[in-house]
Amino acid sequence: MSMLARTFSLNTLTLFFSWVLLLWLLWYFYTGSGGPQELVSRLMSIALILQILFMYRNDYLYKWLPPRANDAIVAVYIGICLYAFYYFWFNFEDVAIYRQGSYSRQDFIVGLLVFLLVMELSRLAHPTLFWINFVLVIYTMYGYWSPLDFFWHPGTTFYRVVTSSTVEFSTGIYGIYGQLALTLVAAFLTLAAAAHGFGAQAAMINVMRRLAGRNRQMIPQTAVLGSLAVGTVSGSGSANAVVVGSITIPLMKRYGVPGAFAAAVETAASMGGLLMPPLMGVGAFLMSEFLGVPYWDVVARGFGLALTYYIALSFAVYLLCVRLLPGTSIKAPTVLLYETVKTSIFFLSVAFLIVLMGWIGIGELRAALYTAAFMFALLIAAFLYFKHIARDPTVQDETLWRNIMLSVETHADMTSYLTLLLATLGIMIGLFTVTGFINRMGGMLLDLGSVHLTAVIGMAYFFGWLVGAGLPPTATYIIGAVVIVGPLTKLGVDPWVAHFFVFLISVWGELSPPTSLTAAISARIAEASFMRTMWEALKICLPITLMTFSIFARPEMVTTTGWPQFAAALLVIIGVCGVAFAMFGRTGRNVALDIGLRIVLAVFALVTLMHPDDNLARMTAVVTAIGMVAGVWRHRIVAPPESTGALDIEDDETAPRSKLQTAKVNLVGEG
Repeated sequence: MSMLARTFSLNTLTLFFSWVLLLWLLWYFYTGSGGPQELVSRLMSIALILQILFMYRNDYLYKWLPPRANDAIVAVYIGICLYAFYYFWFNFEDVAIYRQGSYSRQDFIVGLLVFLLVMELSRLAHPTLFWINFVLVIYTMYGYWSPLDFFWHPGTTFYRVVTSSTVEFSTGIYGIYGQLALTLVAAFLTLAAAAHGFGAQAAMINVMRRLAGRNRQMIPQTAVLGSLAVGTVSGSGSANAVVVGSITIPLMKRYGVPGAFAAAVETAASMGGLLMPPLMGVGAFLMSEFLGVPYWDVVARGFGLALTYYIALSFAVYLLCVRLLPGTSIKAPTVLLYETVKTSIFFLSVAFLIVLMGWIGIGELRAALYTAAFMFALLIAAFLYFKHIARDPTVQDETLWRNIMLSVETHADMTSYLTLLLATLGIMIGLFTVTGFINRMGGMLLDLGSVHLTAVIGMAYFFGWLVGAGLPPTATYIIGAVVIVGPLTKLGVDPWVAHFFVFLISVWGELSPPTSLTAAISARIAEASFMRTMWEALKICLPITLMTFSIFARPEMVTTTGWPQFAAALLVIIGVCGVAFAMFGRTGRNVALDIGLRIVLAVFALVTLMHPDDNLARMTAVVTAIGMVAGVWRHRIVAPPESTGALDIEDDETAPRSKLQTAKVNLVGEG
């Protein structure tokens, strides 16, 4: 046992700071005391301490060093955080107001220590972001060395790099992104933490499996439905892949689905967690900040996108499974009463949150606080009933205290992880701003706008896709929002359309190798090739990516709510599903006739998606819908399974388990 473990209980220390973070946040959610800037100046240190402890508990920070050296380094890192906490506790007002632009030596030293610590932690947790920031620091200081005029700038000092990233508070580590992580994001993560602590998410997946039906071809729909449900409170593709995929991927493989295809279905389904209201991922919270609107306004406009995504995905998966699996019956799973109750509590809580924000009009922080308390109270009551009154054997090994502690630690883990991520991104965007790169990139896009708006959209999509190939969705959205949105709005695009365009690009970036954490997790669970999984997921989602461009022709989908939004979403759903059938469906055994009919259907579907004339789009939508109905009927007849070697194991307990199925579930927001 290491020196640190002998002196302190690492778990106890982690739990202590987890409680400090949670209780402090709950008080802030209710009172708003001090404002977000003062909050982040104090709680940033606590969040960094927790991230250090979680990283250290999972494994040594530096495996190449002996345990005592790791203990000493961890103690130094925690000491830096406590020193920053103490300093800003007593000097926040002076630093934030009176010494802006003329900082003391002590201000700079504190800022430097925090800056170096965040950079080092990001090197350990987010190496790609670290190296981008490292290059940006060099570029910020020596931009006058650039031989290209586009990248040239006069440069600045290292002192300016540190202060703009720390003690200025308006940008960098303590800026808007860090504030968002410790306010809106942390508030909604309380829902995911409560559900995870009491096993509501795993129970929900079992219920969704029963809803998927008794047909073998419907087994992959369990992944779609399960990810949809978990996505309402996860806001993360990787979290969905861990929670849902550890159950659904082995289930699909057991009934004859190839490993790569099973992983691809779960990858595609899990990505919907980035779109699914009411917790749509960090990008949605950022969007509300960029637009200066309540978070509910973003959520209300996200329902159409999420509905389109999951309907189209379910349809595409069904078409492929008809070709892949025989339509034989299977035994329906048994769902325990306690699992049904926990699932009901979960969805009742989501509905409660929607009523609070959308109908009553309560602010986001208090709505999340009240909903978390509502869910937590019902889960505790259900646990006590089934353990002590019903004496359900499935809960006899559980304790109320352990479930509560798991909820608290889950919230601390997710919140500290996202806080570090957004603090790292705060440094990046701050340096982009200091160098003037954002203005130059925006000017280039505006120059393209003189050619045609389509050229700007195409260039913006290409730029966003490249960024998404190297960065996670949150980083992609932030960079896209500050670079792409401005030029689009100056060319007359509605701000809602511009932001959702960038938001969707960031989601599709999760399908770009080599950085797709969702695909990596799914492939690992399925024990399949990562690149094969990526390719299959790209193929499944290809029709849905057209939704990114259709919002320019059907802007009511994201600019309004109510019936106009529903009507626009219905047209997009029909169009996307029409393209999906053209890609994956079969209309007959005559190859030439089959291809010809599907091309005609694709043309009608694309007009429905992209033509700005609503009347023409409605007419082509009717033709597309009729063609799809007839096509699906023919598809079931003429598309026999390509593989008939499906297993037929009815007993869940005898199924082989994947390597990750028994691993600890670490719910973190999308990185």
